[in-house]
Amino acid sequence: MNILTTVLTVLGVGFLVANARLLLQCVRFRKRQKAALLVWPNPKPPHYGMALAIGVLLGFIVFYKLVLSHQPAFGESMMFLYYAYLLPLSQRIGRGFYQDGIWADAGFIRWDEVGGITWREGSHAAALVVISRLKNFARVLPVPIEHYGAARRLLRDKIGEHAIQFAGTGLELSGHDEREDT
Repeated sequence: MNILTTVLTVLGVGFLVANARLLLQCVRFRKRQKAALLVWPNPKPPHYGMALAIGVLLGFIVFYKLVLSHQPAFGESMMFLYYAYLLPLSQRIGRGFYQDGIWADAGFIRWDEVGGITWREGSHAAALVVISRLKNFARVLPVPIEHYGAARRLLRDKIGEHAIQFAGTGLELSGHDEREDT
C-alpha cells in the first residue's frame, strides 16, 4: 500500500505541473480573446470521450477516498482536475491569429518571435508551421480549408507591416519581397 501511495503522489505532482500549465494557458487566452483577428474552434483530440470518462471515474474515486474512507487523494484529485475540468476548458482556446501573435497547437508565439513559416497542405486542412526565432522549436497551427485564404492574407499583411521579419539573418543583398514567402 505504501508503494501505491508514493506512485499516486508522484503522479499527482506531475499532474499538478500539467494543471498549472493548462490553467496559465486559459488565463492567457482570456486576456487575448478580445484581440482575435482570425480564430476557429480547437478540434477535439483523439479519444476525447475516453478522457472525459476517465475524469468521471476519477471523480468517483476521489469522492470515495475523501468522503467514505477518509484517505488522502492528492494524486487522484490532480488527475480528476486535469481530465474533468482543465482539459475540456483548454479545448475552448481558439486557435489562430491574434493581434500580438499566433496561437498554435502547443501554445502562443508572438509575431516578433517568428523566424520562419511554411505551409503543409492536405486535402481537408492545411498546417502552418511556425519556427521560433528565439527558441529551437517549431509549432504547428492546423488551419481549416475555409480559413486558408484569409490566413495567407493575414500573414502577408503582418509581413508587410513588419510584425514578422525574416530579414537580418544574413547579408540580404537581394531585393526580395518578404511578403512572397507566405
